[in-house]
Amino acid sequence: IVLPSFGFDHASMAAAIEPVFAELSGWRRLYVDLPGTGDSPAHCPPLSDAVLDAVVTTVQAELGDRRFALLGWSYGGYLATGVPRRLPDQVGGLMLVCTGFKIRTQDRDLSGVLASDPQVGWLDQVPSHLREHFAHAVGLQTGEVARRIISALHTTGPMEETYLASLRAEGFALSDENEPTACNAPVCFVVGKRDRVVGYASLLDSLGKYDFASYTCISGAGHYLPLEQPDVFTVITKGWLEQCESTVNSSSG
Repeated sequence: IVLPSFGFDHASMAAAIEPVFAELSGWRRLYVDLPGTGDSPAHCPPLSDAVLDAVVTTVQAELGDRRFALLGWSYGGYLATGVPRRLPDQVGGLMLVCTGFKIRTQDRDLSGVLASDPQVGWLDQVPSHLREHFAHAVGLQTGEVARRIISALHTTGPMEETYLASLRAEGFALSDENEPTACNAPVCFVVGKRDRVVGYASLLDSLGKYDFASYTCISGAGHYLPLEQPDVFTVITKGWLEQCESTVNSSSG
C-alpha cells in the first residue's frame, strides 16, 4: 500500500515509486488516492481523521483481512503512522519517508538540517509559481532533479484545492497522533538531511520504540528524497521489502 505526499495522486506516486519494482516480482501495488486528489472526490470532512478512515476503508475493500506492507511519503507517511492503530493485525511492514509522527509545523524538529548548494540555473525550467517551494523543499538542487520532480508532478490529476487548503489549515493533525504506533514488523525510516520541511531528527528519536526498525539519513536529499536520490531510495526500499516478505505472507493475527 502506497500513501502519497500531500498534493500527489496515484499517477505521480507511481512515477516516484515504481522504479523500485523494475526488477522485483511478486508484489502487488495499491496506490491510494486520498480524498480530493486523483480519482477520489472530497467525500469526507477535511480532517485527517476522516482521510485516514477513508484509507482504512479502501484497504479493507481491496484486501479484506490480508496482511500488507505500507509505505507513506510525507503526509502519506504521517497517515501511515495511524494505520497500525486501526488495523493492528494486518500491517506486515511500515516505511516512513520524509515524515514524522507530528504534523503541525510548530511540532517539527528542524535542528541540524543542512543548507543546499544550488547548481547555477537549476530552477530555469521550473514554473515561476513553484520556484519558491522548490528552493525550500528540494535538497539536491540540480537541473536534473528539478526536471525529474516536474515530470512526476505533470502526471498529477486535478486536485480539489479548496478542500485541501481547508484540510491543511483546520484539520491536519490526527486526534490520536500522541498514541503509540505499535508495529511488530520491519519498520524503515528514510529521511533527508536537507529536508527543510519536516527535518530528520524526529524519526531518529522514535527509533528505539521499534524492535525491528532501521533509520537511514541521506545527506544529499531533501523533502523530495525518492525523486532526488532514486537509486539510493530503490536500494533501501528493496531491502525493506525483502524483510517484509515473511511478515506479509504470514497469517494475520
